[in-house]
Amino acid sequence: MSFAYPVFLYLLILLPIIFYYYWKKKNSITPDLTFSSLEIFKELKPTTKEKLKHVPAVLRTLSLGFLIVALARPQTFSSGQNIFTEGIDIVMLLDISGSMLAEDFKPNRVEAAKNVIDDFIEGRVSDRIGLVVFARDSFTQCPLTIDYTVLRNLLKQIHTGMIEDGTAIGNAIANGVNRLKDSKAKSKVMILLTDGVNNAGEVDPITAAQIAAKFGIRIYTIGVGTMGEAPYPFQTPFGIRYQMVPVEIDENLLQQIASITGGKYFRATNNQKLKEIYSSIDKLEKTKVEVTSYRHATELFYNWVGAAIILLFFEFVLNRTYLRKLP
Repeated sequence: MSFAYPVFLYLLILLPIIFYYYWKKKNSITPDLTFSSLEIFKELKPTTKEKLKHVPAVLRTLSLGFLIVALARPQTFSSGQNIFTEGIDIVMLLDISGSMLAEDFKPNRVEAAKNVIDDFIEGRVSDRIGLVVFARDSFTQCPLTIDYTVLRNLLKQIHTGMIEDGTAIGNAIANGVNRLKDSKAKSKVMILLTDGVNNAGEVDPITAAQIAAKFGIRIYTIGVGTMGEAPYPFQTPFGIRYQMVPVEIDENLLQQIASITGGKYFRATNNQKLKEIYSSIDKLEKTKVEVTSYRHATELFYNWVGAAIILLFFEFVLNRTYLRKLP
């Protein structure tokens, strides 16, 4: 509880002063009678009226105190926030073909991508995020959800070999469109990460991108792989051996997909660059959050005024009935 005008509370100092002067005045106006002896009054006990004779003064003093508190205007406050968000629906398209095992990223491309995607998910607040993986074909690893714990656990379970090897970029985009086409979100986004050339699938990537654009879906494309050649692990009878293989990314295709849908193409050549790309996309696709704070005051002086009136009423009744004084 707080007070709108706390300065009035200093008036409470007057209450003990008022009662003190009442007490002094009461003794000064008590009539004196002269008796030759007080022995006959020793056995007399104070009556109830005598015991209650100061009650009206106490009630009057208390009512004055309550009125002073009411004058200070006591209040209580309730506060809170109204939060309005314009959510974004995001589908991550992750290439898990065999070439994603190349170790120009540490520990390899697919694990580096999973780590960066995990950080990206952790940084979101109220957006629905889905996960599609692809190689020769594609499937939905996780539908659109705001349960980021489940999403991140499903992300950890992804590994190469889950799907027959190949790179079906068109199928992946089509799968993502199926996830987003009925979305009511203000912004619908796909983030496509691949390290190769489209060489599988029934859906042409350009056609899939055009369909995505019809549904208002924006696609950010990311080509992963160092320039030139990258070390790739091969299993031999003598253990793992590394061989340098050429990095082949159809950058022209990825640029077209991004351009058709109003997105942007990025090239990641190492772990740090990949982190920076996802950070840039995160800033480009930031959810709008409006927070409105409110504070509501509840006036309490009515209770104090009511209590003061009740005490004055009892004081009035007692003075004119049971504690009435005769002249």
